[in-house]
Amino acid sequence: MTHTKSTTTNHQQRSFYRIVLPFFILAVLALLTGLWAGLSRLGWDISSGTDRLAMSHGPIMVSGFLGTLIAVERVVALHQKWMFAAPLMSGIGWIVSTAFPQQIIGPLLIALASLGLVMIFGVIIQREKHIYTLVIGAGALCWLVGNLFWLSGKPIFEFVLWWAAFLVLTIAGERIELSRVLRTTPRQYQLFVLAVLVFLGGVILAPWVLDGGVRTAGIGMLLLALWLLRYDIARRNLRHPAPLTRFIAWCLFLGYIWLGTAGLIALLAGGQAAGMLYDALLHAIFVGFAISMIFGHAPIIIPAITGALVPYSPVFIPHLALLHISLLLRIIGDITGWVDGRKWGGLLNEIAILLFIAVTILMVTRARKKRA
Repeated sequence: MTHTKSTTTNHQQRSFYRIVLPFFILAVLALLTGLWAGLSRLGWDISSGTDRLAMSHGPIMVSGFLGTLIAVERVVALHQKWMFAAPLMSGIGWIVSTAFPQQIIGPLLIALASLGLVMIFGVIIQREKHIYTLVIGAGALCWLVGNLFWLSGKPIFEFVLWWAAFLVLTIAGERIELSRVLRTTPRQYQLFVLAVLVFLGGVILAPWVLDGGVRTAGIGMLLLALWLLRYDIARRNLRHPAPLTRFIAWCLFLGYIWLGTAGLIALLAGGQAAGMLYDALLHAIFVGFAISMIFGHAPIIIPAITGALVPYSPVFIPHLALLHISLLLRIIGDITGWVDGRKWGGLLNEIAILLFIAVTILMVTRARKKRA
């Protein structure tokens, strides 16, 4: 009887993974498309006809890739099929908005996807009202507000911090959840909440008072980075005996440094409508912070979403090193006006991400062969 129940459960799990897989593929396709668009934005003469695609680089990476991926992760955690509407709409939305940039339907679908994610977090918060669920839920709400600004036709530079807040609060909320094993004190929680509120205050202010809002958000990011560097378990795991735990810790620790770097750039440079400092701020957040987190958590997230094992191997280290070294080159280029440094740093950023994808596929394939 127990064996029959176990077999049925395994079959249901495999069926669920088969449903999830197309959404995961949509997120990966968004990543590859966004990388291609990013080359054009960097000034690489890759082919004709990419100028229009280049303008979609930000929305594709934030909503098409990260939005879809985060939504899928939540659906898998809750196993409620109605929730698939969120990643479905963001997955279709980025394709439509890229193919028809002048049409409203793409941004509308992505806005509806973010509304769906807010509803998902409504369910999560109802089940467990805690500081981390509230912070991650606030991140989903920031994605929705940012998409509504985009839908309204507001320039992206005026509201891009709302999209950044989606990722910053999602990751910070997940880390505060895991920090419970360290028995976080009430004072430490208070400092965390203070940092979140300062950051959110700047995000809310930025669309109306750009310079003041960006600088305030910069202070918030600095405070969050300092809190994570000091109190997150990653610092303690930098010399952990388990290689995977140690690798994840380095991904997180380096990501926190980049979040602090983004905060410092925002504080000193203030509001920027475009240009190299604008590039430095955004990529410190979206590449240095967010992509580093993805590198670290891939061996855990991918099995949870797709059921495919991703065994850790030292071959993960080179693309992590390349990501951060090339980003440093890019940021130095941005700050000093060194165009070639920015250009080559950006290209190497993308090569690091492609290496990550290739190595992950290789490890999944090896694991499947071993199981077979």
